[in-house]
Amino acid sequence: MSRRDRLKGLFDDTAQELAAANYEESSSRGSAGPVRTMALTLGRMEEESRAMQEALLSGERIVELDPDLIDSSFVRDRLADQPLDMEDELVQSIAENGQEVPVLVRRHPDDEARYQIAYGHRRLQAVRLLGRKVQAIVRQLDDTDVVIAQGIENSARRNLSYIERAVFAFNLELKGFERPVIMKALSTDKTELSKLLSVAKAIPAEIVRCVGAAPGIGRRKWMALAQDWNGMTAARLAKLIASERFMAEESDRRFELLVAELARKEAKPEPTEYNWKPKSGGKIAGRIRSAGNSFTIALKTGDAPDFGAYISGRLDELYEAYREGKLQAGE
Repeated sequence: MSRRDRLKGLFDDTAQELAAANYEESSSRGSAGPVRTMALTLGRMEEESRAMQEALLSGERIVELDPDLIDSSFVRDRLADQPLDMEDELVQSIAENGQEVPVLVRRHPDDEARYQIAYGHRRLQAVRLLGRKVQAIVRQLDDTDVVIAQGIENSARRNLSYIERAVFAFNLELKGFERPVIMKALSTDKTELSKLLSVAKAIPAEIVRCVGAAPGIGRRKWMALAQDWNGMTAARLAKLIASERFMAEESDRRFELLVAELARKEAKPEPTEYNWKPKSGGKIAGRIRSAGNSFTIALKTGDAPDFGAYISGRLDELYEAYREGKLQAGE
């Protein structure tokens, strides 16, 4: 069976599970909200939409599991979890009507006594908050199936921000997933995926973590930042992202502060120049100049060529000694 057919089967089966779990309720009062949302999500692909309609006549056994036995996905898609509270609409709905739609899990690949969720992260959070058992369907899924299900779920609830999509794509690539699978998980095309990956690869993970999801910051601004990123950029931002003022701001504002700091022109220090002569005397003199990121030594008089060659031949040795000294000093 091809990868395409197998993934299609996963969504067909998931549609059947969701419809079967709500068959009795839907017969009397129409489809539950989460089921309608799922149907709209799968409706992006015509075959899955048809499968939802046909699924009303079939079902699969649902089991009750302890929520504490279910772990999150093996790959992160969001930079920060969106915690639920008792006032959340989903929590209130489950409290009043029970869990109408099961979650989809698999046996944990590293611990047979535990499970790993593929679909239904928010429902799991809500049930755990209410202190109840979670209704679940346990199915044999490989990593690709879990990733695709995770991507479909993200389309059914709050969309990932641009940088979250970029990081999710990059994490999937690091784990060895092929690009067609990543495109499926993110519902994107080859060109857009390349842009997402270029952003995630250019901007250090620590910077992204400090900024956060930045839901209001789109592709254009993130790509502009990625294109201008260089080795000196992170050094300029170190003090800013470590400040309490920065972390106290909302995520979008943190991105704006970051860009503003990079746009700010730093005052250039005045260059310093001085002459040098060896304390022990000799046929040599030097002129030393330090200006920002440059440092020059100009030698003259009789011993200048030989002494210059001596220094040049030992630059690697001198630089390694310099680096070792910085490491020992903890810099």
